Amino acid sequence: MTPARRRRFFERLAAADPNPSTELDYRSPFELLVAVVLSAQATDKSVNKATARLFKAANTPEKMLALGEEGLIPYIQTIGLFRSKARHIIGLCEQLLREHGGRVPPSREALEKLPGVGRKTANVVLNVAFGEPTIAVDTHIFRVANRTGLAAGKNVLEVEQALLKNVPTAFRQHAHHWLILHGRYVCTARRPRCSECVVADLCAYPEKADVV
Repeated sequence: MTPARRRRFFERLAAADPNPSTELDYRSPFELLVAVVLSAQATDKSVNKATARLFKAANTPEKMLALGEEGLIPYIQTIGLFRSKARHIIGLCEQLLREHGGRVPPSREALEKLPGVGRKTANVVLNVAFGEPTIAVDTHIFRVANRTGLAAGKNVLEVEQALLKNVPTAFRQHAHHWLILHGRYVCTARRPRCSECVVADLCAYPEKADVV
């Protein structure tokens, strides 16, 4: 995809959704961090259902730590991998209190040292909570970037690096949300809704004509 086509690609996504945002419910960087950790291999809807109850009981590292793993599990047991996620959340609470005064650090290096926090989670927190123009590549973004020709890559890191290089600066802050929402609701895995797509004519997907 040429630079001019990439710019038109994001201009159209921006026009369709000028202020995109995460679909996870949160009210603080800590709540966001916990929600993103819980969202691995789970839907945002299932996470929001669990955290609606959880955050009423524990919305700070101190309160979460007071619950302990066994106290946390009943709130999140409807979410996949809940036991390992409970362990990670309690561990990251301990580390936040021990090393960061209970605050979520605005640093990739520090975030990635927290239990259960990898590059994708760190990117989401940096982008959503701290306004950094990072791009967290999940399965939706990986698919959209490769399928459309926007940013090809064999793995998520390659796609992330290609997107950071290819996305025009003016659109980088919201690129993560535009792409994930596009992949979730339009450029779906099994049967992309090309007839509903605002960037269909800019897309390099070879099977596009068969599904329009």
